[in-house]
Formats: sequence, structure tokens, C-alpha cells
Amino acid sequence: MTTAAQWVVDALTAGSFYALFALGIALIFGIMQLVNFAHGELIMVGAYVVYLTHAWPWPLMLAAAVAAVVVLALAMERIAFRPVRGANPATLLITSFAVSFLLQNLAQMVFTTLPKSADVLPGLSRSVSAGRLSVSWLSVVTIVTTAALLAGLALFLRRTRLGVQMRAAAEDFQMARLCGVRSNRVVAAAFAIGGLLAGVGAVLLVAQTGGISITMGLAPVLFGFTAAAVGGLGSLPGAVAGGYLLGAGTTLLQYALPYQLAGYRDAFLFLGVFALMSVRPGGLLRAPDAAVRV
Repeated sequence: MTTAAQWVVDALTAGSFYALFALGIALIFGIMQLVNFAHGELIMVGAYVVYLTHAWPWPLMLAAAVAAVVVLALAMERIAFRPVRGANPATLLITSFAVSFLLQNLAQMVFTTLPKSADVLPGLSRSVSAGRLSVSWLSVVTIVTTAALLAGLALFLRRTRLGVQMRAAAEDFQMARLCGVRSNRVVAAAFAIGGLLAGVGAVLLVAQTGGISITMGLAPVLFGFTAAAVGGLGSLPGAVAGGYLLGAGTTLLQYALPYQLAGYRDAFLFLGVFALMSVRPGGLLRAPDAAVRV
């Protein structure tokens, strides 16, 4: 029972990270049909802001990281993606790669390629025990924070005018525009929310690993995109479900694989993803097809 409870906690912790990253990717894809691979660089920038401000009181550090990433996400949408919004998907994809490499090179110029470290909220490394079950405070904070963000986003999308407009735009962008929805406002809001999720994810990631590098956004965006694809690209509930499914699979393999094969955990995980996508190529919760965003 203790091992099963520990597995559940570890799966929820990993799934919370994947769900945060997948939700930011799925939100943009649902409205713009854009797989924004520069989302990883939003996480990277948030991590470097944490590195610069980790000596501040934690509320100020968190606010600085999230604010910086939200501002960068809005600038990214306005400068890079808005001029090519009506282009074909290949152009949008190339633009996202260009923005990604640009931000990586700018970070390299400022911080060099040497990894940095930051001791963020060291008290979270302590554990709380219940019998033989030991859970770190960081896991508790990660799970609770993600749950709060998911609940807040769900309320925002269902109870606010802008949220309803975003849902309408994700369902049928052209019809939403004909009904008076301002496309620029909706897309900018999607990028801002994606930046918020990336900023919070960056703080939690640095708190977990303690390391910062210019390529640290690659793994989160890869797992986030995979989780979003497993859940159904463009489906926000699907992205969350895909994130937690991926977290459960990662943790299960970590426990089940023998020592000699533990290093190949991700290979087995993506083999399982391949098998699932072969059966359900549209993902667990298929999102409606969308028109070109102009």
C-alpha cells in the first residue's frame, strides 16, 4: 500500500508538470493552429529570471518571473506571429523555430552556455511523512499549484466574457469573428495565459532541479507537445488528461523497469505513445478541426 501511494504521488507530481506545459501548447494550438515550439524558451527565460531574483522574497521572485514571461509571450505574439497569422501552417511552424533559436542565442550572449544554479525555496526539499510514505513539500506544492491553475483557467473560460470568446474562437474562429469577437484580443489573451503557465512551470522546475541552461526548455516542450497530442491537439481537457497519463506512464516505468533498462525509460514511454497514437491518431479527446486564423 505504501508503494502504491508513493507511486500515485510521484505520478501526480510528474503529471502536473506535463499538464502545465501541455496546456500552454494546446491553448495556442486550439486558437491559432500553431504548435509553438518557442514555448520552451518562455520556460527558459522564466528560469533565468528566477536565477537573477532568487535572493528576493519568494512572492517577488515568483511575480517577477511570471510577469517577465507574460510580457515576453505578448511581445512574441505581436512581433513574430501576428504578421504571419494568416499564413500556412508551415510558415507558422518555421516562425516558431526562428523565435526559439533567437531567444536561445540571446540568452547565450547574456548568460553564456555555462549552466547556472539557483537554490529556490530550499524549505520545499523537506518531506512530510505519513507512516512509511514520504512526500516532499515540493511535490505537494506542485500538485496543489497545478490544480489551482487548472481550476482557475476552467472558471475563466466558462464564467468570463473573454474566456467564452476564447472558447468560441477555438471552436470556429471565422464564425467567432463574424459574431464580433476581436481576434487580436483573443489571441493575445491565449499567449498571455500560456506565458503565465510557462512562468509558473519555470519556477517549479528550477525549484525541483536547481539548474538553469539555455536548452532547458527543450524537454518540457517535447513532453508538453506529446501530452497535448496524446490528449488531442487543441483540446484543453485532453491536454490535461494527456499530461497526467504521461506522468503515470513515466512513473510506472521508473518503478517497473529493471536497473539495467532504467536509462531507457523515455524510449519505452514513447514506444507506448506510438502504440496509442496508432490506435487513436486524433488523441484521446479529438478537438474540432479549425479554419485558418486571420
